[in-house]
Amino acid sequence: MLMNTRSIGLSGNASLLYPAEFVRRRYDRLAPWYRLFEWTLWLPRGIRSRAVRKLELQHGDTVLEVGCGTGRNLPYLKAGVGSSGHIFGVDPSEKMLSRAWTLCRRRGWTNVTLARADALDFRAPRPLNAVLFSLSYSVMQNRERILNHAWSQLRAGGRVVIVDGKTMPGLVGRLLHPLTILEMKATVLGDPDHNAWADVSALTSDVHVEEELFGASFICQGRKTT
Repeated sequence: MLMNTRSIGLSGNASLLYPAEFVRRRYDRLAPWYRLFEWTLWLPRGIRSRAVRKLELQHGDTVLEVGCGTGRNLPYLKAGVGSSGHIFGVDPSEKMLSRAWTLCRRRGWTNVTLARADALDFRAPRPLNAVLFSLSYSVMQNRERILNHAWSQLRAGGRVVIVDGKTMPGLVGRLLHPLTILEMKATVLGDPDHNAWADVSALTSDVHVEEELFGASFICQGRKTT
């Protein structure tokens, strides 16, 4: 199901601010080539599937992906929730979502609901077992508010997982930082200096972070204990 809801929810970030419409148009243009950025941005092989495993999904669960894009994570999420669960995906880019919807139609998935919506306005019609931010958290201007909004929809025991890139620690990271900023401005508009794990830690003490590619990528899991 593709719902047309109002507004745009992903719009830039703390250090690289862009108007929401600018971001939407950029991602509309990137939609046909988005998979290539997994190579150009050095996304570690298999990190998507590893991130979804951190959601600890069971058949029958309900999961939300904030910034679902072209649906690159949908096969992993579908395997996790099975035919009895449900997947909600929200994204600002109509052309990205069009590709995700085409994937669902081609695979015959009837338990996926995709919404072009403001992430702060979108509320799933049922409590969630898990929420995934996959290469989207660093692009959000109101990322902490969006995280809190998603967290409020989690059942007790539910999990939030954020997988993203960041500035590599140490001297190499400092040397590469100007180039990284230029690359982000030219492509996906992400903020490599965000601190997702600190934002998750403000919500729960049950936080686990795994770094990959010498600290340039990470998977952060937070569990809602009450």
